[in-house]
Amino acid sequence: MSDAPATAGSENWIKKAEDQEISTLVNELSIEKEKDKSEAAPAEAAKEETAKPEETPPPAEPVPASVEPPATTIAAAVSSAGTPSEPAASENGETASSTEDAEAFNPADASLLMKIIRKGLVESRQDIEVQRKNPMSPLYSVKTFEALHLKPELLQGVYAMGFNAPSKIQETALPTLLAEPPQNMIAQSQSGTGKTAAFVLAMLSRVNPAKNYPQVICLSPTYELAIQTGEVAAKMAKFCPEIKLRYAVRGEEISKGSKLTDHIIIGTPGKLLDWGIKFRAFDLKKISVFVLDEADVMIATQGHQDQCIRIHKQLSSSCQMMFFSATYEREVMEFAEYIVPNPIVIRLAREQESLDNIKQYYVKCRNQDEKYQAISNIYGVITVGQAIIFCHTRKTAGWLSGKMSQDGHSVAVLSGDLTVEQRLMVLDRFRAGMEKVLITTNVLSRGIDVEQVTIVVNFDLPTDQQGRADCETYLHRIGRTGRFGKNGIAINLVDSDRSMAICRAIESHFKKRIHLLDAENSDEIEKIGS
Repeated sequence: MSDAPATAGSENWIKKAEDQEISTLVNELSIEKEKDKSEAAPAEAAKEETAKPEETPPPAEPVPASVEPPATTIAAAVSSAGTPSEPAASENGETASSTEDAEAFNPADASLLMKIIRKGLVESRQDIEVQRKNPMSPLYSVKTFEALHLKPELLQGVYAMGFNAPSKIQETALPTLLAEPPQNMIAQSQSGTGKTAAFVLAMLSRVNPAKNYPQVICLSPTYELAIQTGEVAAKMAKFCPEIKLRYAVRGEEISKGSKLTDHIIIGTPGKLLDWGIKFRAFDLKKISVFVLDEADVMIATQGHQDQCIRIHKQLSSSCQMMFFSATYEREVMEFAEYIVPNPIVIRLAREQESLDNIKQYYVKCRNQDEKYQAISNIYGVITVGQAIIFCHTRKTAGWLSGKMSQDGHSVAVLSGDLTVEQRLMVLDRFRAGMEKVLITTNVLSRGIDVEQVTIVVNFDLPTDQQGRADCETYLHRIGRTGRFGKNGIAINLVDSDRSMAICRAIESHFKKRIHLLDAENSDEIEKIGS
């Protein structure tokens, strides 16, 4: 890999990538805990932080993959979301901690989790949509990697990674990305469909190893996502030792006046901006391929849009632009218009989550204890495969897990308190059926499919920052059941007039009846399980 000096941590990642599974490598990464808003620095300091989002203290050194985590690690992961002390309830039934430690969906965390948790490519039957400004532009499609006429060493790397045939997005994207003259592209498809492998293969194919200067830059919104992309590139380039890779992330430093000789630089916008413009460690005009990964996450990260545009303005007009995103929202496309001129746009239509095969109920409760009793009654009457229970705060999640564990239920907790390796440990155990109940906050509101989940319980109904019904999060939450064509059950626990109004707003939004369930009536409960 790189001959240039790098930190021991970076060299260690590259070395490991050559002989270990990517999932194991990324399993060792840590996502740092978000600081409580109440402890946030003054506004001026916050502005300074957003100017360089990646300049935060590096995560703890990863545990070697060969070391088996001690049994106490799992217990800590299961219980660390909170203590089993009951949260104080206010008059309207909301917990006192609801405004203090409510957990919002974090797109960067979710993207990393979704990339790692996939054991292989998602089999999608969705159609490919292609848009071209010039309808005469040639379009290609391949069914085998051999048809791409890759260098034998790259093809060997592709097969070594376990890819036997291109995924649907790769079938159209790869031949277009590798065509001459180079084509600019915007590609959108959900996580797990092979986007990363597609642009990494294109990056490696465009490198001329005889030229000892950076030719490709790839931007990711966070340290962890950049490292994950680097792992894919290192593994795919296993049989191409002449191609040198370099991370431009926190912890990586270069000496003043030095010039980089690496061919591919993978990093975060702030660090790459410093190296390319401030330190002039490489010539941005000589970059032939510019990749922007996780564009939707990039947009959600303050400061990154401006940094990307500043880098983009320094590139030559002949530089090939590749823009990859899991979503295709208006903000994403407006951002794309700054980055990618005259692109071919490839979209893999997203499978729509439907409520048609999910039976929805609400249970009237007066307080936290009655909510818990309702869950106990349901569990005592119907056979539950596996269940996910969503709480508004990590404190409530911890309290609930304590109560359920005391009553003999096999419970796991997933919240923002946990590092990535702990989250993956919890998810892997849940997917394997080692715990029957997963209690979580919004960190798991979308993207993770567990086939055995038959019931989703909203212990707290989802609300936005203004306290209104968050219908999108509701859809994603209850969409964790009823997957793979099966029927599912969603139960909403309502403990105040306010939460009842939220339930009615959700019902009105989706135009789907949410039925009243008497959790004290075992005959009624039996009917919902039939």
